[in-house]
Amino acid sequence: MEFSSKLLEKAVNEMAQLPGIGKRTALRLMLHLLKQPKEQTEYLSQALTLMREEIKFCSNCHNISDEEVCEICSNSSRNHQIVCVVEDVRDVMAIENTNQYKGIYHVLGGKISPIDGVGPSQLNISTLVQKAQSGTVTEIIFALSSTMEGDTTNFYVYKQIKDFGIKTSTI
Repeated sequence: MEFSSKLLEKAVNEMAQLPGIGKRTALRLMLHLLKQPKEQTEYLSQALTLMREEIKFCSNCHNISDEEVCEICSNSSRNHQIVCVVEDVRDVMAIENTNQYKGIYHVLGGKISPIDGVGPSQLNISTLVQKAQSGTVTEIIFALSSTMEGDTTNFYVYKQIKDFGIKTSTI
């Protein structure tokens, strides 16, 4: 792709690094931003910077949050005895959108994948084991994908918590 501006080219290349955004879409987005009032681009830039600087990960479940403990974990009407184990934040959002689940979550931050160099130590498994060990959790629901990596992760976590007398199930 030929660019008449190095600044535009740099912006397009940066935008094209986002998942699902190719160079053509990135160019379309950058040209759209150039047509908008300067303030609009500044608002977007400020929102992105603020998100990166201020967003936290819940100290209890590892979900994204504005506070140290997310709204789900701090909600007293949720059932804190039931924990749904998910791969990432998008899974929490998807389940929450159903308005069916009233327990809490545990975000692993991925799944075990030796091919990709992801082992159990890179995931949030130890804090889940600590929850199980504490005696406050009565049920763990595994909501990981039914791929080889998801099944491996389910099995690994199950082996870590099996001696704590916790009911386990999978979606």
